[in-house]
Amino acid sequence: MTLSAAADPSQGPPIDRDPWSWWRRQMPVTAKWAYLDHAAVAPLPVPAVQAISEFQRQASEEGDTVWPEWSRRVETLRAQFAALVGAETDEICLMPNTTAGVNLVAEGFPWSPGDSVVVPEGEFPSNLFPWLNQESKGVDVRIVPRRDGAVDLDDLFDAVDESTRIISASWVGYSSGYRIDLNELVDRAHRRGVLVFVDAIQGLGMYPLDVNETPVDFLAADGHKWLLGPEGAGMAMIRREHVGLLRCASVGWNSVKASHQFSGAEFDLRDTAARYEGGSANMIGMAALSASVGMFLDIRRTHGEAAIAERILAQANFLVDQLRRRDLVTRFPERAEHQSGIVTFMSPGADPAAIRTAALEQGIVVSCRGGGVRASLHVYNTQDELTRLADVAVGVR
Repeated sequence: MTLSAAADPSQGPPIDRDPWSWWRRQMPVTAKWAYLDHAAVAPLPVPAVQAISEFQRQASEEGDTVWPEWSRRVETLRAQFAALVGAETDEICLMPNTTAGVNLVAEGFPWSPGDSVVVPEGEFPSNLFPWLNQESKGVDVRIVPRRDGAVDLDDLFDAVDESTRIISASWVGYSSGYRIDLNELVDRAHRRGVLVFVDAIQGLGMYPLDVNETPVDFLAADGHKWLLGPEGAGMAMIRREHVGLLRCASVGWNSVKASHQFSGAEFDLRDTAARYEGGSANMIGMAALSASVGMFLDIRRTHGEAAIAERILAQANFLVDQLRRRDLVTRFPERAEHQSGIVTFMSPGADPAAIRTAALEQGIVVSCRGGGVRASLHVYNTQDELTRLADVAVGVR
């Protein structure tokens, strides 16, 4: 693989001295783009690309003689995800995407007619449609309006009653960027006897989470956004006490304890969340995602659990300041605990699509969401890149 000087990981200060410059050198995309679209599909870092390259080499030259090594990489990823959220490895299920994780719970939960599930308005369809699909079983799906993009927990719990079994919400809104206070959500839900499902795709890895301290019941996330992995590789977390609660709606050879005993196999489900992994894994995707997740864990080891979140929020606030200095409108939350790396903004009189096009022409990648322009920045983005975006946006009228 050819690396530009701008993204050569062998040059520059090491991770312990300057973690963000180190991280930037892992990102070949920086040679061409100021990439501010991580809430959509992220570019791959060097370690992930190298993992894919090595898998391809092995698959073409060695065939299945190295399958045990590939399998160990899958288990490494399971352990990495457990470390990322403070779970046990037997609570981690490796999934192809967030949608699969939501459906795992929605389809597997033992619903009774008259049960209800509460979901905030404005969720990504993957955290809405699986619940609406339960209406045929007599489940009442209650959609609670947001307040200017924010999820008001009082409003959410006004919709909860004795029939409510699950509250399902995104940790970070894909359009608004509003980050829910998971501690308060889980505490209030559990005091009402309600379980909590968290769509964590826009927050996992970026903000500290320990499910021992914040005991969410179910969680799912794909790896192709903030975690800088390829599409088709992700995870779900099912608390140990709920593994037996959910029916396996989809089973296969890998769902059972003696998973490699194909002849005369017995239908004896695993006691762990791995029971929901019915078939063969996306091993090349898992290998790449493991390499990317390793970068997050390296930063946490060298600079602390909160380092990534602090960097993201500092950069996001810098961008908001630059936008507001130019009289551009943002819906960025004022309170730090609700902020994220997603900044959605508008320029009065300007079409968001025109701003996105102008940004692309200047080598800046953003999206249009929620009636505005969505910038979703990562730890390796620089203040110069953020200033350039503000300058481009103010020039479009």
